[in-house]
Amino acid sequence: MRLISASGEQLGIKHIREAMDIAERQDLDLVEVAPNANPPVVRLMDYGKYKYQKEQARKAARKKQVSINVREIKLRPKIGDHDFETKKGHVERFLRGGDKVKVTIMFRGREVQHPELGERLLRRLADDLSDLGRIENQPKLDGRNMVMVLAPRKDVTKGAQEPKSSRGKEKAGRR
Repeated sequence: MRLISASGEQLGIKHIREAMDIAERQDLDLVEVAPNANPPVVRLMDYGKYKYQKEQARKAARKKQVSINVREIKLRPKIGDHDFETKKGHVERFLRGGDKVKVTIMFRGREVQHPELGERLLRRLADDLSDLGRIENQPKLDGRNMVMVLAPRKDVTKGAQEPKSSRGKEKAGRR
């Protein structure tokens, strides 16, 4: 088998017993790297340390991964203006936080016969928040509900962390 040292240099072709003796003397493990090669390739390494480093790299990659949550806001077709503004504020906050927002209009009774009212409300919400988010899924009637999904714009979510730090400074200044 072809033997590679812990530092990566080629030690040549050795017999399995000889390779195991070298590994034992250096207090390292003998790990088969390429079993299908001719001759097979083995490497001297500290296998526990190798596994630990792989796990740390996997954890670091997981930390850098962005998770997107889908938040849901429910509205009624006959919502009042003030209530609409309040719900719009919630959607705005979610979009600024980098979350997608599923907006659901719930129809009751005969309201379902007028889906254009729900669609008009969803379009109004999307137009009001067009600088923060874009429509990912167009308004669609699903049984007694009409659903639309808004996704945050990329340029908005980058600055999402800034307001949190400035909020604390405002409170300190008001006291």
